[in-house]
Amino acid sequence: MIYTQDRNQIRTLFRTAWQKYRDKLPSEALETMIAEVISMHPEYHAMLEDEHNHLDHDYLPEHGHGNPFLHMGMHITLREQYSTDRPAGIQKLYQQILIKAGDPHAAEHAMIECLGESLWQAQNSGQLPDEKAYIQCLKQIISKF
Repeated sequence: MIYTQDRNQIRTLFRTAWQKYRDKLPSEALETMIAEVISMHPEYHAMLEDEHNHLDHDYLPEHGHGNPFLHMGMHITLREQYSTDRPAGIQKLYQQILIKAGDPHAAEHAMIECLGESLWQAQNSGQLPDEKAYIQCLKQIISKF
């Protein structure tokens, strides 16, 4: 789990994890998970490998660019959720979505929609995410496949 609100620290962690992976260096468990997520996103490789890329870049929706760190962070959040079954029931739902999607990356992408909605609702209401609504959203994904 990433325990900082400092965006540059998080982004440096992503870059370091990717560098260790590419150089076949030993890494911590979190770095390994991050590198696995990065490896599934070749569209982000050049950005992470560019030593002149400024980590303080703002990815604003109005500029038409998604935030790659947010996207990959959501993959990591999902992996932590279903590996610990928190919220309760998400592990089983992940397995069901995985069977329907046929691929872990596709399953996670489907689930990211619900995670993003849950986080957006929580941020707008100033409350914790509604786990019941989140789980219900994930259940609806299964019927959409």
